[in-house]
Amino acid sequence: MMAEQVKISESPPVEQLKPLELASEIMQGMGIALGLSLLWAMEAIRDRVFRLLDRVNAPPRSRPASAFPPGQPRKHSPRRAH
Repeated sequence: MMAEQVKISESPPVEQLKPLELASEIMQGMGIALGLSLLWAMEAIRDRVFRLLDRVNAPPRSRPASAFPPGQPRKHSPRRAH
């Protein structure tokens, strides 16, 4: 009775990759792994720098930061439409 209740799922057959496709998949996987490890290393360095700044008790900027450089803005000539 238990054998009758078990369903056998039919999955599509596994596709065989050609050697060039296999090498491409391996290289892509290695690239993803290296990229993620680089991001992880950069995050670890950033955390250490901020911990060091906290330990040194470095104050934040004395004046607020601005997106614009100091001084008068440059005069731009009007753009011509092409």
